[in-house]
Amino acid sequence: MNNLIKKHAKSFYWASFFLTKPIFNKCSSLYNFCRTLDDIVDDDKKLETKKENFLKFKKDFINKNNNNPIIKEMWSIINEEKISKKVVMDLFNGVQTDLEEKVKINSKKELLIYSYRVAGTVGLMMSKILKVNNREALKGAIDLGIAMQLTNIARDVCEDKARNRQYVNHDFSSIKEIINESQIFYNKSFHSISSIPLKSRFSVIVARRVYRKIGDYILKQKNIENYNNAGKIYVPIFEKIFQTFLSFFDFVKLLFVKELNYKNHTNHTILEKEVNLNERI
Repeated sequence: MNNLIKKHAKSFYWASFFLTKPIFNKCSSLYNFCRTLDDIVDDDKKLETKKENFLKFKKDFINKNNNNPIIKEMWSIINEEKISKKVVMDLFNGVQTDLEEKVKINSKKELLIYSYRVAGTVGLMMSKILKVNNREALKGAIDLGIAMQLTNIARDVCEDKARNRQYVNHDFSSIKEIINESQIFYNKSFHSISSIPLKSRFSVIVARRVYRKIGDYILKQKNIENYNNAGKIYVPIFEKIFQTFLSFFDFVKLLFVKELNYKNHTNHTILEKEVNLNERI
């Protein structure tokens, strides 16, 4: 399991060094669950086969099929951390939207709802594992998940196009625009990290900094030709080390946050038209 994170989630694997082993193990189980869903959808099998596999996994989850260790561990986390089942169903709904011959996002609202479902939900569940109880902070966790998903979308335009998926137009100005949009969510989420217990806080600070840096490396490509030829863009090791060093300053800043009044009203108003966040938090 740990090797899956190391192989598929390099930025998160780097940040995970700063978690206690029990917390890391739960995060690994959550990652395993999410990765299984992604693999079903991204498989090279025929669409009908992928739909069948997805529906079987969803049914097994709903029926609490403990013969599947991934599902068993996920239900253990849900029960221990008091995670709303609606959050997990939101994740299923988000992933299911990719099970089409052609996927196209047509508006900011669609993009925001999709990003919440496939990643904001994960941010929320992660925060529950990290023992965050402040409701305002949990809204920030959703936004950090959305920020990271927007980064993913900006990075994976070519890969998504090959799968007949279009979350953003395949031109550099559109890619730049979605990176700029992600910055709003990264910025809004910062103070909410102050509600994470000290023993786990640094890990999230590092993950936020390193993942955000992917956007900068995308922008360094400067045009669509360079972007197309760059392949999958990662943050190099020396940059991860530097961002980890800068994370110490963030850690100190967050010690002085006395009261959290989370404000991302415009984007959350858009989300609330489709999803009741108060029911999930």
